[in-house]
Amino acid sequence: MEQYSSSSSSSFSSPSYDPTTSTDTNPPPDADTDTTTSSSSSSSSSSSAVNRALRLVQSDDVESKLEGAREIRRLTKTSQRCRRLLSDSVLPLVSMLRVHDSPESNESALLALLNLAVKDETNKIKIVEAGALEPIIGFLKSQNSNLQEYATASLLTLSASPINKPVISAYGAIPLLVEILRYGSSQAKVEALKALSNLSTYTDNVSIILATKPIPPIVDLLKTCKKSSKTAEKCCALIESLMEFDEGRTALTSEEGGVLAVVEVLENGSVHSREYAVGALLTMCESDRCKYREPILKEGVIPGLLELTVQGTPKSQTKAQTLLRLLRDSPYPRSELQPDTVENIVCNIISQIDGDEQSGKAKKMLAEMVQVSMEQSLRHLQQRALVCTPSDLSINSCASEVSLK
Repeated sequence: MEQYSSSSSSSFSSPSYDPTTSTDTNPPPDADTDTTTSSSSSSSSSSSAVNRALRLVQSDDVESKLEGAREIRRLTKTSQRCRRLLSDSVLPLVSMLRVHDSPESNESALLALLNLAVKDETNKIKIVEAGALEPIIGFLKSQNSNLQEYATASLLTLSASPINKPVISAYGAIPLLVEILRYGSSQAKVEALKALSNLSTYTDNVSIILATKPIPPIVDLLKTCKKSSKTAEKCCALIESLMEFDEGRTALTSEEGGVLAVVEVLENGSVHSREYAVGALLTMCESDRCKYREPILKEGVIPGLLELTVQGTPKSQTKAQTLLRLLRDSPYPRSELQPDTVENIVCNIISQIDGDEQSGKAKKMLAEMVQVSMEQSLRHLQQRALVCTPSDLSINSCASEVSLK
C-alpha cells in the first residue's frame, strides 16, 4: 500500500486495494510493515507526536489545523498503530474538507484521511459516517486537478469496504467516476477505474455503472495499458461484470477493437486478468452463441483459449474448455466444413482433449491452431487495411494488433 507523500504534486502513488475484501492487503513499498519498537522512549515519542497532531488539528486556528493535517498524514504513512490512535482526527479533518475556497486545506485533509483509511476498515467506515462523501464527491467535479485526483483516490480506498460500497453509490459517485474515466488525467482515470471495479463487487451497483455507458472509456484504457498490468486486470474484471447485461455485450461488440482488446488480455495478461477475460467472452457466448460466436472467433481467440486449457488456473481451464465447445458448434452440417476451418479444428480438439490425456494432446495441436489463427488474423487485417490510408495504418501498426502465441 503506497501512501501519499506530496501534497502539491498531481502525480502520486495510489493505494493498492483488494476489490473483494474490506481490507487492503498489500504493504507499502516504502515501508518495512508496521514495526513496534520495544524501546519505551520511542513509544513515548510516538505517543507525544500523536497527541500533538490531535491538538493541532482540533484547534480553531487555520494554520494549526493545516500543520496538524500534515503531521497526521506523515504519522499514518507507514504506521497502522498511528492510524488507530489518530482515529479521533477524522471529524476535524472532514470539517476541513468543507472549507470553501481553500484548496490547501482541502488537499491536506484529503491526504490525511486517505492515509488514515489505508488498511483500516474501522477508519474507512468512520470517515464515511462523519460525512466525508459529500465534499469528496464534490471534488470530483473540481477544476483543480490535484483535488480531483486525490478525491478519486480517496473513493478508491473507501470503496474497498463492503459496508461503504452501497453508500458511495447512493451519493451519486458512479456517474462522476465514469466521467473521470472519460476525461480525467491519466492518473485519475486509473484510480476511477479501480474504484468502479471495487464498487462493481456490490451487485446492485453493476446496473448503475452500466447505465453510464462505461464500455468505450474502459476499452480505450484497456487498449493503451500493458496487458499484464493491474489496470488491465481491473478493466477485464469490470467488463466481465458488465457482460451479464445485454447492453454491456452490445456495447463491447459495437466498440471498435473492444473484443480484440479482451482477447489480447486473454493471451498476454496476468493469471487473474486471463481469468476475467475468458469469463467475459464465455458470458457473451453463453448468452447468445449465434450472435457473439463470430465476433469472438474473428479476433483469433483460439490459440489463447487452447493455451488456457493447458496452462491456466483450474477456473480458467474450465471456462476455456466450455468456450471452445461453444465456438466449435456450427449451424452447418459437419460434412460442409472444410478440413482447415477453425470450426473443424475446434471440433477435433474438443473430441480429443476431453479424456485423461487432455494436456498432452492439446499441446500437440497448439502449433496447428496458431497457424490457422495466423491466417485468419491476416485476413482480418487485410479487411481493416481496406478502410485505412497508408499514413493511418503502417505494416508495423497492423502487426502490433495481432498477438499470437
